[in-house]
Amino acid sequence: MPQYAKSLDIYQGFNFKKDKQTPVGYITKLMVGDVELAADQTTIKDPEQPGADLGTKVVGVLSHYLWETGTTDAMYLSAQISTANKQSLAAKLLTDWTNMEVTFNYVVFEYDPKEKKYFKSNHSDAELKGILEKNGNDLNLTVADDPSREVQSPENFTLQVGIKPQTQEQVVHMATGVGKNLSKQWGITSA
Repeated sequence: MPQYAKSLDIYQGFNFKKDKQTPVGYITKLMVGDVELAADQTTIKDPEQPGADLGTKVVGVLSHYLWETGTTDAMYLSAQISTANKQSLAAKLLTDWTNMEVTFNYVVFEYDPKEKKYFKSNHSDAELKGILEKNGNDLNLTVADDPSREVQSPENFTLQVGIKPQTQEQVVHMATGVGKNLSKQWGITSA
C-alpha cells in the first residue's frame, strides 16, 4: 500500500517566503490525554495566501509526517513546539498516563509547479480522534530537552508522536496537485 511521507521545511514554516517552494505543515490542535497544548504561535503565514496569517493559531510547525494510508495505520508527526508546550508535556510524561486519547488537527501544504501556487496536500476538516501508540510498554511520545537549532527564535523543541485511530471512521483529505483531491478513511467504526 502506498504511504504518504513528507519531510517539511521548518525554516519555511516559521519564516514563509513566497519565492521558496518547499512543503510546510502545521499542527493546529493537539490534546494528549488531559494536556491540551496551546496554539501559541500566532503570526504564521498562510501558504495559499502569503500576505495573510494562517486562519488559525498553530501548536507546532511540522518537520515530518508519515501515514502508511491504511485505515488502521498510525500517523507519525514530528513538530517544533513552544517552550510552554514543551514544559506542559514534559511534566505529564513524568506522571502516570491513564487517558491515552488524542485529539488533533494538522495541515500540510505543497507547491504545485504547474499551477504556480500552494495547495493543501493533506488535512482534515474535523478534529481527528486517536490513541497514543505504544512501543512495547513505552508510549510513542517524546519531547526534546534541548531547543532546536534550525530556528532559534522563538525558542522551540522537537515533539514526536505516533497516533493510532480510535474505533470510528474519520476522513483525511489528500491532494497531489491543485484540484487533484481525494479522501481516505482513517479508523474503523466498531459496534
